Amino acid sequence: MSSVRVHLTTPPLDPDARRARFGYGDPCPGHEGLAGPATGAWAGRTLDEVAAEDPQAVRRWLTDPEYAPPGGGESVTALVARTGAHLAALPPGTHHVVVGQAVVRAAVIAALDLPPAAFWRLDARPGTVTTLSGRAGRWNLLLGRSPDADADPFAEPAATADPDA
Repeated sequence: MSSVRVHLTTPPLDPDARRARFGYGDPCPGHEGLAGPATGAWAGRTLDEVAAEDPQAVRRWLTDPEYAPPGGGESVTALVARTGAHLAALPPGTHHVVVGQAVVRAAVIAALDLPPAAFWRLDARPGTVTTLSGRAGRWNLLLGRSPDADADPFAEPAATADPDA
């Protein structure tokens, strides 16, 4: 059985992310199932703006993984399911993708079969790599490797010379 390795790289924070604006479900070319979450009517707005308008909706979104933002938003549960289905369908080999922090959290939840409510308990730092590797539906997790790290943490160790040979 061949293994699958996925390196999920989060980009550095852009100006919108620094202002905590909801994204637009950014695509992930070649990996459509790893697109950012759809945030519906909240896209482009800050959390403070949305909370001032509808604090109850924000509270539900942060506590109920089944709740989807209005206007076609995606629930945490749906994001985890979509991300997990994409991971399960990946062909053997190594895949490098740049994804948002929400997708990294969803991938970890799906890979480790955690409850969707754990989504808000995970932090994926910007500018880092999270690596998942596995086969036959069993995933291993490596968190927070720097994107400029030289060595692949899952590579076989280099052969050393036998001093007795």
